[in-house]
Amino acid sequence: MPLLLAFDTATRHCAVVLVDGGQVLASREDASDQFSHAERLNVFIAEVMAEAGRSLNELAAVAVGIGPGSYTGLRIGLSAAKGLCFALDKPLIGMSTLDVLGHQLRSTGIALHADDRLHPMIDARRMEVFTRVLDAQGAPLSNATPAILDGTWCEALPAAERAVVFGDGADKAASLWAGRANVLHVPGIKPGVQGLAHCAAELFAAQHFSDLAYLVPDYGKEPNVTQPKRKS
Repeated sequence: MPLLLAFDTATRHCAVVLVDGGQVLASREDASDQFSHAERLNVFIAEVMAEAGRSLNELAAVAVGIGPGSYTGLRIGLSAAKGLCFALDKPLIGMSTLDVLGHQLRSTGIALHADDRLHPMIDARRMEVFTRVLDAQGAPLSNATPAILDGTWCEALPAAERAVVFGDGADKAASLWAGRANVLHVPGIKPGVQGLAHCAAELFAAQHFSDLAYLVPDYGKEPNVTQPKRKS
């Protein structure tokens, strides 16, 4: 059975899991509002390996959430994953954080209809989110893209399909979903342990490995960088 280490630092939620053949051996999560990934991530990795009594050399692969999400958080997570893979000569698995959210939702046992459309959402400030569409089995139907949550976005949803919205991006717009018969808001879904474990195991089984040298974070949109004005 493959021993996989998986983690995600794309949002405020930091999660690390060690999974063996689909069974979670050890995990750590920090759900605080502070971005403490730089302080927590490597500590969490050391703790889950120690708790499970396993060695990093036993890993079959390292899986990491590549976003979209926080610029700093993504760089921290991917740097840690690449460092481990380079040092251990192990394959790297890049996971969409939106797909991890989809797996996390389905791991709750929520009753989904076959024609439901899942809309995982990551907060991108104000009323903007990063999202993509998944089918009820979690398979992606669209690419990740930024979106502004408003009445226009809701009115564009197909009336014949139920839209299941979740993630911290959906949670901040709870008032928008109220009273909409074709929208189901599932609060409190984060890129957590079960989502990471399921997503990593699925991608490993498909041998869906990433290029260690060229994998980059999916920031969702270009950073807003401006040049300082010259002093006269």
